[in-house]
Amino acid sequence: MLTTKEAIEKRRSIRKFKPDPVPDEVIKALLDAARLAPSGCNAQPWRFKIAKDTATKLKLAEAAHRQPFIAKAPVVLVCCADIQGYIEGTISSIQDLGRTGSVEDRVVTLILERTEKMKALKAEELAPRVAFNVAIAVEHIVLRALDFGLGTCWVRLIDEQMVRDMFGWDKNIHVVALLPIGFPAESPPPRRRLNMNDIIIR
Repeated sequence: MLTTKEAIEKRRSIRKFKPDPVPDEVIKALLDAARLAPSGCNAQPWRFKIAKDTATKLKLAEAAHRQPFIAKAPVVLVCCADIQGYIEGTISSIQDLGRTGSVEDRVVTLILERTEKMKALKAEELAPRVAFNVAIAVEHIVLRALDFGLGTCWVRLIDEQMVRDMFGWDKNIHVVALLPIGFPAESPPPRRRLNMNDIIIR
């Protein structure tokens, strides 16, 4: 099994997949990695739709501005944020953290006051605040996938409303990304990365 460092170094965006199916128990293991991700106040707002049938994957590829490789992946995860779940989870979890003494009472009060104000915001205004939590969970999936020899590719170029309409979701469900998953049929070279000096603010 890869170390975390090895997984980070080995990960590539894969856009060509073998037709071999991804076993259900492996999909479950990937989602369990997401389930264990950290989130603000332990709100855990991530939600996932598993797409394996050809018709659904073709519609998702269309919603992703006609990127055909998405439909060719054995599995596509629709990675979403539950806006209402985020608010409810934040309130419940910060109260728990306060009761156990993990967070000071004044911080609990501040977060509860902030969350109360969030209730007045529209879902599309809250979505960016919630999405980063989902991004952490998706990255857990991306790295765990390497343990099974799987490749993935973050897809953010999507028509969110089209995806919501496909599944009958309202604006409470914010579509963060599509994640095609499968056994790689390519081995891309490393892409250029910034030097260490380029990412440190002085």
